Amino acid sequence: MAVSRLALAAIVIATLLHSSAAQTPHTVGGTTGWTIPRGGESVYSNWAAGNSFAVGDILVFNFAAGAHDVTQVNKADYDSCSAANPMMTSTTGPARITLSSSGEHYFICGVPGHCSAGQKVTVNVLASTTASSPAPAPVTPSSPAPRRALTPTSAPTPSTSPVSGDFPSSAPARTPSTSPVSGDVPTSAPAPSARSPMTYTVGDSFGWNIPTNGATLFQNWAAGKDFMVGDILVFNYTAGAHNVAEVTSDAYTACTTANPISLDSNPPSRITLTTAGEHFYLCAVPGHCSAGQQLSINVTGAASSTPGTPSPSGSTTPSSPAGDVAPPSPNSATTVAGVSAAAFLSVFVALLL
Repeated sequence: MAVSRLALAAIVIATLLHSSAAQTPHTVGGTTGWTIPRGGESVYSNWAAGNSFAVGDILVFNFAAGAHDVTQVNKADYDSCSAANPMMTSTTGPARITLSSSGEHYFICGVPGHCSAGQKVTVNVLASTTASSPAPAPVTPSSPAPRRALTPTSAPTPSTSPVSGDFPSSAPARTPSTSPVSGDVPTSAPAPSARSPMTYTVGDSFGWNIPTNGATLFQNWAAGKDFMVGDILVFNYTAGAHNVAEVTSDAYTACTTANPISLDSNPPSRITLTTAGEHFYLCAVPGHCSAGQQLSINVTGAASSTPGTPSPSGSTTPSSPAGDVAPPSPNSATTVAGVSAAAFLSVFVALLL
């Protein structure tokens, strides 16, 4: 009886471990997010090559609503960057797409020009994350465990079973403990620390002016920085000579300010980054944008909710943990399919009894 309970416990463990392996989330592009990549299509192809996808996994596309979308297409439309016959389209970020079938899946941004600029990704989905893992071997007893009489007339026969049989009537029945066993890990881990909001001076000492080497000056300035929600951009310029307009991606490409998202002409202009995704800025004075006075940045995550002292040249000490918290790993020892280690041990002991 005791051995059969051990076999049942082993089956329960295998079932829980198998179910916990499903639905692994994958953030497309990692910290880059779902945007027009500066390195072209290879940014997303390299990201996909470094990940393993299985049926039940989830793709998470992080982007700003109105700036991008996620469109699933067939291979022919993927190759030609056509969104004329989509399988599905999501316009609100973050978009979470569950991979429900094996094989290759194709995704593009349906905003004109974005796919051809490299905003496209192919993922190859395997049938199961546990397809290559051998099934756990059942517990097979080599011989039945002897049972001891309640009132033995002679010396009791030693038990060969790992768990003793019946307990003497004078011994109190064991009650499984629900308190955590020593060494258990809490079911929830603290969120990773996020830095405090930072203040960036656009162009540093050069300021917000017409660059002598074209748009590369501001592109190079932004390339080495990590912008997060809560950070502040400071545009230094002479009043009446320039201004700062936030625009859409298309308006940025065309250098037009017919319908700006915002426009400020009182220096220094301080703009707080309130949403993740790409943000586009240019000078609305005629001819200045086409001469290179434009800036594109990608905002990811969120800074601490308690801002620290702004620092234009580096990070500040975070005052409290915040930001996005990655979901627990499917292989985490903390939980098994949502069941805490302490509760799982209680079920296991109960089965033995």
